[in-house]
Parts: sequence; C-alpha cells; structure tokens
Amino acid sequence: MGKKILIVDDTSYIRKILREILEESGHTVVGEAKNGVEAVELAEKLLPEIIIMDIVMPGKNGIEAMIEIKKKFPNIKIVLMSALGQERLIMDAINAGAQKFIIKPFKKENIISTIEKI
Repeated sequence: MGKKILIVDDTSYIRKILREILEESGHTVVGEAKNGVEAVELAEKLLPEIIIMDIVMPGKNGIEAMIEIKKKFPNIKIVLMSALGQERLIMDAINAGAQKFIIKPFKKENIISTIEKI
C-alpha cells in the first residue's frame, strides 16, 4: 500500500525526479517544499506519513526542520538526503532522529527500498 509523502528539496529537478519515482512506485506525493520553513508548514497542514528532505537548504536546513517536525509529530518518519562527502551531516542527522538516509546522487532502487523499509 502506498504512503503519503512530502518531498523537500531546494532544487526543483530533484523534487520532480523524486515525485516521478515515488508515484510510479504507488506512493502519493501530498506536497513539495523548497526549504525547511515550508517543510514545517506543510507537515502541519498535510500530515504526511513520510518526509524525504534534503539537509542543505537555505533558511532552515533539513536537520533543524526535522527536529521541529518531530517535536510536534513524532510519528512522521523522516528520510534525510545529502551529497557524498557530507559524513558529519549524516551523523548529525542520525543523532537528531532521522529514520533513514539517502546519499545523492541517488538511484531509483535506493529510493524505493528505503521507503519500503520504513
């Protein structure tokens, strides 16, 4: 059964690619945000089951947004993304409560398997 997913990334083509992958896999993308501030607002409004969120974004980054969302909605699962070479950010994300982590550039199979594991 498909999940309700919110996509958060400051790059529009990443959001588009993720939407295509998720929808082809039977999931419903309930919204898209381009930064952490929008992510928090949409999480409150749309109540997704899963949020796939980039870490490095202008304004509020993905870790800050995740912490704020998890305080209000502890049942929302959050998958954070970052580019190769960001090991410190990955550890920070895991320590802050990220359920899973995806490395960019990502493969379709990695996205699907990560969502299925949650």
